[in-house]
Amino acid sequence: MRFTAAERKQLIDRYEKGPEKIRDAFAKVPRDAWNWRPGAGKWSVHEILAHCADAEMNAAARIRYLVAEEKPTIQGFDQDKWARALDYHHTRVELALAAMDVLRAHTVNLLRRLSETDWAREGTHTESGRYTAEDWLETYAEHLEKHARQIDRTLAAWREEQTHPGVARA
Repeated sequence: MRFTAAERKQLIDRYEKGPEKIRDAFAKVPRDAWNWRPGAGKWSVHEILAHCADAEMNAAARIRYLVAEEKPTIQGFDQDKWARALDYHHTRVELALAAMDVLRAHTVNLLRRLSETDWAREGTHTESGRYTAEDWLETYAEHLEKHARQIDRTLAAWREEQTHPGVARA
C-alpha cells in the first residue's frame, strides 16, 4: 500500500473538511455572480456546486463498491455532459451544499472504520484502469479543495470583469 495509517488519517481529515472549504469559498460569492462563467467551456460557481454534489454521490458509491464487492468496475462519468444534461443552473444550491455535507459525513464514518484489508481492495475504473481504495482517498481528499479554489478564481475573474469589462474573459 502507498499510505501509512497516519497518512490515510491525514487524508481522511482533509476529506472531512472539504464541505467547509466549499462553503467558505461560496459564502464570498454575491448572488449576481452565481451563474457567471469566466469563459467559454468554463463553469459558473452554481455549476461547480452542482458538480460537487453529483461527484460526492458518485464518490460515496465508489468507495462502497470497492470495499463491499469483489473487483468492481467503477464507472467514470463525463462531468461536462452531466452539467448540460442535468441543467446545473437549475440545481438548488442549498441542496447541493447539504448533499456534500451529508455524503461526506456518512462516508467519513465508513472510512474511519476500514481495515488494512479494506484499504488494499481494488477494482477497475472505466477511464483509468486499476483503482484502489487508496486511489479513491487520494482523489477525493483533494476534490472539494480543488473546487473551492476554482470558486475563488471564478469570483476573482467576475470581480475583474465588473471593474474592467471584457478584460477577464478568456
